[in-house]
Amino acid sequence: MLFVVNAVYFAVAILFILGLKAMSSPVTARKGIMWAGVGMVLATVITFLYPADNGSGLLFFAPGKTINLILTVVAIAIGGGVAWWLGKVVKMTDMPQMVAVYNGMGGGAAALIAAVEFARVAQPGGHAEALSPVVATLAVLGALIGSVAFSGSIIAFAKLQGIMKKTWRLPAQNTVNVVLALVAVALGVAIVLLSTSPALPVLLVVFFLLALFLGVILTSPIGGADMPVVISLLNAFTGLAVGFEGYVLGNPALVIAGIVVGASGTLLTQLMAKAMNRPITNVIFTPITGEAQAGTAIEGSMKEVGPMDAAAMMRYAQKVIIVPGYGMAVAGAQHKVWELTKVLEEAGVEVKFAIHPVAGRMPGHMNVLLAEAGVPYDMIFDLEEINDEFPTADVALVIGANDVVNPVARTDKSSPIYGMPILDADKAQTCIVIKRGKGAGYSGIENALFYAENTSMLYGSAQQAVGDVIAQMKTLV
Repeated sequence: MLFVVNAVYFAVAILFILGLKAMSSPVTARKGIMWAGVGMVLATVITFLYPADNGSGLLFFAPGKTINLILTVVAIAIGGGVAWWLGKVVKMTDMPQMVAVYNGMGGGAAALIAAVEFARVAQPGGHAEALSPVVATLAVLGALIGSVAFSGSIIAFAKLQGIMKKTWRLPAQNTVNVVLALVAVALGVAIVLLSTSPALPVLLVVFFLLALFLGVILTSPIGGADMPVVISLLNAFTGLAVGFEGYVLGNPALVIAGIVVGASGTLLTQLMAKAMNRPITNVIFTPITGEAQAGTAIEGSMKEVGPMDAAAMMRYAQKVIIVPGYGMAVAGAQHKVWELTKVLEEAGVEVKFAIHPVAGRMPGHMNVLLAEAGVPYDMIFDLEEINDEFPTADVALVIGANDVVNPVARTDKSSPIYGMPILDADKAQTCIVIKRGKGAGYSGIENALFYAENTSMLYGSAQQAVGDVIAQMKTLV
């Protein structure tokens, strides 16, 4: 039976890897999700056929294990039901929050595995011999990383949901971070060395509380500009923790899934940090907070434009490049934007979409929204593919984006985002920015693009503003 279980786990690993590969392209992403989903179902079902350690039948069906079987099935039913319901009711604009919560649950589950294993050792007559130094070390590492991922993801959720509106920073924040991390590691070492000591329960409680607090204080100072990178980093943490705890349980499926998630999350985090031209250490230790401001005052004033003038500029243009941002997401305007695109194309205007790697609140946020609205993949271009075309565009339509089109990233060395690659919307002949108000964006950095001579501001909710433009455009010959 063990051979059959391991053979299925091997097939599951292949499905996970193929699924992840397919998810790298919008064209095959749906197929990849299905493959990975089938792999997860197989991994769950085959675990019920795992042999018990003592040779007394199957793990969940051995004598005295009936209660475990019932609890496991109930837990799967509750978790699966809640996930199915959330998948139906959660709006696309709230998807980053759901990703943060699910990621946190994975990290928390990994930490609980370690807690249960050490709790069994701490009981009189426990199986201390089952936790070798290597296993105990991996259990502690998984517990530490998983706890940080859990509490950090909860803070990320609170920020994305608007529950936590301001950053929270301790005096000497970085020093506190390092000291707490070192103390947590020291406690972890003590747990490994004293795994059979009567003091183990106390050490475990202090260790987990400290690890959870560390996740809170690491994430609390980080502002909206860095949030996509943070979500990706926490996802990598969760994968790593799951991989460690998979080794502790001797479960190949968990090891493989954790390693795949950890490796892909790490690579994605590095790519996103590169896209912002910010080392990951800067994101953690010198984050761009909501109170951040560009160092040099911006001259000029914002010029307002009405729906009719905006419609005329785009209707009689030859090329329009649309830059979507979180403003489009929060207004649910992606369908209206696609309607506008079709009206422009019918008038003979060339339309393309420009996506910055960190646009929105999570990796790929804008791509998902545009795909939901039906925008063809061949109309969507990344920064490297589209930037050279802005000077040849008659109009750049910016919808709710902020830092990803801010020219100070090229010109102002005192700005927190200096050096970050941006979309060159300011180089278009005319730039129209749809924005709800005159305030700074989510990062708190004033945008020089809004004050440029060739920029006009169309104020209002993205959905209403684009709808007004479409209505006016249809009146033009």
